[in-house]
Amino acid sequence: MIMTRILMVCLGNICRSPLAHGILESKLPSDKFEVDSAGTANYHIGKSPDHRSIAIAKAKGLDISNQKCRQFELSDFDNFDIIYVMDQSNYDNVVKLARDAEDIAKVKLILQDAQTSTGHEVPDPYWGNTQDFEDVFTLLDDACEKISYNLNR
Repeated sequence: MIMTRILMVCLGNICRSPLAHGILESKLPSDKFEVDSAGTANYHIGKSPDHRSIAIAKAKGLDISNQKCRQFELSDFDNFDIIYVMDQSNYDNVVKLARDAEDIAKVKLILQDAQTSTGHEVPDPYWGNTQDFEDVFTLLDDACEKISYNLNR
């Protein structure tokens, strides 16, 4: 069976992309889909997600505490079928590394692909408060629900 591999990308891979990773992974059958996450920057390589992301995920019934932060690599274009980025800056940083149009075609803004009405960028909650993390979780949960529906059709 062919497995679809999906990568979630944000800046540091500690707030948004670990949440998106955990949320989408919980909505897709593990025998058909693999979900991972990465950051465009190398600030937090090898660390766990931000404690606030872990807490909001746990409050929603998801455990993302075992994820480890890593940086986006050129090989991710080969290893993943879809690369969802959280904002335009992440999109620009990933596309800069692309080797060709095929690589670029894999990269999508997560909210744009999910056709949410709240714009095309997931705000970075890092400098914010608990409510900012809650809002990001809600945005990503809605987006991942639509993505999983479309992928499972």
